[in-house]
Order: sequence, then structure tokens, then C-alpha cells
Amino acid sequence: MDLKNEADYDRLRATQWRARNTMSRRALFRMSATVGLGAAVGGMAPRPAAASRSAAAATGPIVKPLPPELFVVHGSNAEMRWEAMRGQGYHTPIDRFFVRDHTSTPLIDVRSWRLRLFGSGLHGSPTLDRAVTFSYEDLLGLPSREISAFIECTGNGRGFYTTQQNQQVSGTAWKLGAVGVARWRGVPLSVVLERAGLTRHAVDVMPRGLDADYVDAGTNHGRVRRPIPVAKALDDVLLAYEMNGRPLPPDHGFPVRVVVPSWVGISSIKWVGDIEVSDAPLFSPWNTQYYRLFGPDYPPEGSAPLTRQVIKSAFELPWDATLSAGRTTVLHGRSWSGHGAVRQVEVSTDGGANWRQARTHGPGRPGGWLRWEFPWHPDGTGPHTLLARATDTTGTTQPDTARYNTLGYLFDAVVRHPVTVS
Repeated sequence: MDLKNEADYDRLRATQWRARNTMSRRALFRMSATVGLGAAVGGMAPRPAAASRSAAAATGPIVKPLPPELFVVHGSNAEMRWEAMRGQGYHTPIDRFFVRDHTSTPLIDVRSWRLRLFGSGLHGSPTLDRAVTFSYEDLLGLPSREISAFIECTGNGRGFYTTQQNQQVSGTAWKLGAVGVARWRGVPLSVVLERAGLTRHAVDVMPRGLDADYVDAGTNHGRVRRPIPVAKALDDVLLAYEMNGRPLPPDHGFPVRVVVPSWVGISSIKWVGDIEVSDAPLFSPWNTQYYRLFGPDYPPEGSAPLTRQVIKSAFELPWDATLSAGRTTVLHGRSWSGHGAVRQVEVSTDGGANWRQARTHGPGRPGGWLRWEFPWHPDGTGPHTLLARATDTTGTTQPDTARYNTLGYLFDAVVRHPVTVS
């Protein structure tokens, strides 16, 4: 069993919970759906201290400019237009990095911000009022690391369940623009946990954000939080304070956010204010009620909590782009996978009847993406359908159809991109 993988660890977590409380996973799920299990294992989730929160709401749900040539706005979320990446380098510029908020971007005073670690998995800090505390300056003084990694909304591609597979799902109808790769610099979470007094009995680590409480269908679920197995937390998780060489912007988690490479975006909690470390399994609505797969192919309590992202490809083209006839057009795109580096991309310009290999720019990177290009000289005018299909180092290839789930998570099928040649 790989205890860095929450899907594997969920089986052990359920066993631990049943042994300690004689409660089934189904009963646990029912409880989380009504009250949220931020602390079903060990007390109510504590409210943030005022000095730690010291946040004000922005004038709108998103702070940064959202010009229509760069973004499609979905309420409190902003989807990057893929054509905005044409001509850019490997990393997604901050001005076009997508935004996914549960509520709205808080404005946090870094002078009073504190990161607090507490819980039964630490020596001498069982509760929030006895937490080990780090200031922003404290974190800047600790050993740092820089990684390039994508962050991707779990629902990225959700709209294609409906438009491509004729299946109804709930949630924001993203196309493929809820993803971005950045250079993240910060302190390995393992360093902070060690300094906070991690015990050998710790099993779960749960970061919690400082954005407003999330209310869904009249139920207040509290602040966004989601547990990570301690083995994963000690492996490659980062407490990031820089993005592409600059301090984190407000919309992307200032002053500090969690970055969990290759995992679903909900794991990478923004505006982190406290982290519970527990010697017993932790639960929240974000690993019980949400971010599991539900539907006819899954049990009533859903799948195990979602962890790794799936494999995808996108063209750096407008949707319904118009291309010129009688000339060669070089198609550009990017492919990525949460399971391993992308090693090959194939492109079809005739709706999938024929496939040819794309030229790639350098090797793929685990946790990042592979850039590619494909020269195309259209045979005739009119509508065409472009497809890109990636394969990663684990042998996983994008399927023709994504497995259905009612919340529209983890769409991994080859996307049919329409263009017109004139």
C-alpha cells in the first residue's frame, strides 16, 4: 500500500476509523454531508485567531484584471484562454494563470499573518491555542526549494461531459483552461512539520485556508480544508510563498499556499492559516462529500478521495478558430499528466481517422507538461476537427470517452477541437 496516495490510504483510514469508533464509511459520509467532518475525529474545527485572519474581502471575487482576451469568467472563477499561451514560455504567466475560488479572494495583512500548527500528531501542541506558530519572516528564513508544477482544478474539462458525451454534470463548465504551470518557491512542508514537533504516530495533515466559510445549499461547511496523508506531506509538498519569482499574488494564495504536485487542485490549499496534524484519520467535506466520484458506477459514498490528476492535451488555439487555406499552419499545444511525464503526443486533423506523432520541445517533466507542435496543410476548406492524444511514462493514453461521474471530475478523454479553414 502506497501511503503517499490518499486513494490507497483511504482504505487504511476507514479501517482505523471503524476500529476506533465502530462506524462504517457510509455512516461517516452521511455525517460529513450534514455537518462536515473537519473534526469528527477529535473535536470541532477551531475558528481562526483574529491576528491570523486579518483579511478583508476584495471589491470583487477576484482581484487581478480579467481581460476578455485572456480569460473566460465563471462567477468567482476565471478560465485561461488557451490561445493566450501561444508564444509564451514553459511557465504560465501570472497575468493569465486561472483562478479557482470557493468564495472570493481575501486580502491578508502579512504583518499579522501567522501559520499555526496543532494537533495530536505534534509534541505538546494538541489544540489551536497551544499551536506552534510561524510568521512570514520565519518561513522566509527556513531552507527553501523551488519546483515547477501544474495546479489544475479537478473539474477542468467538465463541460465536455455535456458537449461531447451528452451527459449532465454539475459544477462550472470549464473547457481546458483551469490549469497552469508555475515556478513555486517555498519551504518543504516536511521542514515545518519537523520543527513543529511531528510525532511518529501522526497519520494525517490538514491545511486550512483563510478565505470565507463556504456555504452550499444552505449548509455552512466552514473554511476550505482537506487532509493529506503524512507520508505524502513529508514527500514533496511545498508551503509556497513565491510564484514565477515573485511573491504570491492575492488570487493565488498570498501570503502562503500549499502546493501538492500532480494532485487535484483542491489539495493545494490557498491562503493557508493553520495546519492540523493528527494521530487519527481526519475528514472534511472536501474528501467525503466533494472530490470523490459519484454516479451509477460508484458506491453510494462515492469513490476513494481523489488524488492524482489525469492526462490531458490542449491546442493553443481559440475555440472555433479560423485558419487560412492554401498554407501550412503549425499547430501548437501542451499535454500533461498527474501519473508521470508525458512521453508522446499524437495529432489527428481529420476527426480521429488518422493519427501522426507531434514534434515535442524537450522531454516531458513529472508534475509539469510537454510542449509540442504539428505542421498542418489543410486539404480543403470548411469545418475540421482537431484532436491531440497524449501518452505518459506509465503507459496511460487519453481515452476516446471519459468515465462518467455526476460531479464532472477528471475528464481525460481526447477533446474534439473545432476549427474552420477558409
